[in-house]
Amino acid sequence: MDARQTDKSKLPSRHVTEGPERAPHRSYLYAMGLTTEQIHQPLVGVASCWNEAAPCNISLMRQAQAVKKGVAAAKGTPREFCTITVTDGIAMGHGGMRASLPSREVIADSVELTIRGHSYDALVGLAGCDKSLPGMMMAMVRLNVPSIFIYGGSILPGSFRGRPVTVQDLFEAVGKVAVGDMSLDDLDELERVACPSAGACGAQFTANTMATVSEAIGLALPYSAGAPAPYEIRDQFCAAAGEKVMELIAKNIRPRDIVTRKSLENAAATVAASGGSTNAALHLPAIAHECGIEFTLFDVAEIFKRTPYIADLKPGGRYVAKDMFEVGGIPLLMKTLLDHGYLHGDCLTVTGRTIAENLAKVAWNPDQDVVRPADQPITVTGGVVGLKGNLAPEGAIVKVAGMPAEKQVFTGPARVFDGEEACFEAVQNRTYKPGEVLVIRYEGPKGGPGMREMLSTTAALYGQGMGDKVALITDGRFSGATRGFCVGHVGPEAAIGGPIGLLRDGDIITLDAIQGTLDVALSDEELAQRRSEWTPRGNTATSGYLWKYAQTVGPAVNGAVTHPGGARETQSYADI
Repeated sequence: MDARQTDKSKLPSRHVTEGPERAPHRSYLYAMGLTTEQIHQPLVGVASCWNEAAPCNISLMRQAQAVKKGVAAAKGTPREFCTITVTDGIAMGHGGMRASLPSREVIADSVELTIRGHSYDALVGLAGCDKSLPGMMMAMVRLNVPSIFIYGGSILPGSFRGRPVTVQDLFEAVGKVAVGDMSLDDLDELERVACPSAGACGAQFTANTMATVSEAIGLALPYSAGAPAPYEIRDQFCAAAGEKVMELIAKNIRPRDIVTRKSLENAAATVAASGGSTNAALHLPAIAHECGIEFTLFDVAEIFKRTPYIADLKPGGRYVAKDMFEVGGIPLLMKTLLDHGYLHGDCLTVTGRTIAENLAKVAWNPDQDVVRPADQPITVTGGVVGLKGNLAPEGAIVKVAGMPAEKQVFTGPARVFDGEEACFEAVQNRTYKPGEVLVIRYEGPKGGPGMREMLSTTAALYGQGMGDKVALITDGRFSGATRGFCVGHVGPEAAIGGPIGLLRDGDIITLDAIQGTLDVALSDEELAQRRSEWTPRGNTATSGYLWKYAQTVGPAVNGAVTHPGGARETQSYADI
């Protein structure tokens, strides 16, 4: 069929390529060297979060070129563009972390605006860092054009004196230096070898957790999210995605056909089974919100509670993402979950087939111990637990993967800090006491603003050998690399008068991950009295993007989203 006869009657790009009135628009496309045939083919946005900020993003431009070849081979016209990334490893421990969660919204918004403004017909999105993965998936379901997600891949583990290491070891080494258990020369040696390649942090931190989600939710090709960034097979997955998205256009298979209540439950189950990051309880509700599906922190936590923890991955376990890929990848994990009734097999995926059909030929690998059979779990409930109580009426979340049951209940007096820096200083100076519950508040979505992660503080505690001797709670977040009794997402947050903002030093707090509770030993009357005396606390975000974010962001329980979402939508972009 002649290119000019391609049926674009239902494709968005008809608004810029078809008819005599679009001659000015076509002239811009000719100016970039496109042929007549290419102009009249479907236009496919190839969006990447490439930048030179961190190793998680550095390989994305190379992989985008492979995607473009795949699109072109299948008679589509790829149009490459980049968006931002804020890399948590570099933003961690200082004011830069306030930009991290807001970057998720900027990524989704900027991809939406680029696709809308240029009327692209489909999207292949490449992302490699914690917030860029959910941000890209949010854009896909928001736009609802045929889309495929590609993870940039994980970093390879480093080697320190014969021992495999990750960036987590470096954050914990800071604490060891503070107590004299490591020299500055050893720290210098470790920092030079911990991150030896391109790719995102290698353990089941947030990036690899959301990469696991991308396959489980059906937006990524099977196996594609497991291959490390340096592996050449990544380019094959990218080319295949470029070709496959053209099939999705032809079949009109869209993200909201794929992302459903059932597929969100599948995603939550794989997070629990892999001992994944608590941040998934923030990102899955946000992705659901884009579709108009109500799926809150409590829905996620309920699935975590009923799903076994079976992947022995760091930070709580022994292995990293590369190890799981080499013994069978995310499909191996999903296969045993499906076989034992923990996944919905009838969910559609970007292959055009269902989860069950994708996994039909996946055989169990008995010669490995990275992933256990789902009926022989490490623990019978998931690696992440939801909490609720008079200190967290809107809920909170804690990661217990690798934590023995006797360590999952903690009672102690509060030690209250308004902001992470004050707490980190106390940890570095060792002015805290064993048995205390360290409270870091005014770090929520509005109060921070930006809901910072607290890895620097938690890792320093662990490095000091105090990881199981104190507990932490915050209305901010904890990194996927955090271990120990660390409770995040406490809501309502302090900035809007939540109970965490009413705490005083010495208040007795009980955290119970077995019963799923988080309470302070104060009566309703005492809490009400303190609330009547409470006054709002300002922050430094009085202009710029962080001010804008603070005006619109909602509570963590619903994903800390910034707009009404799919439920209020009257027309999706795909139907213009």
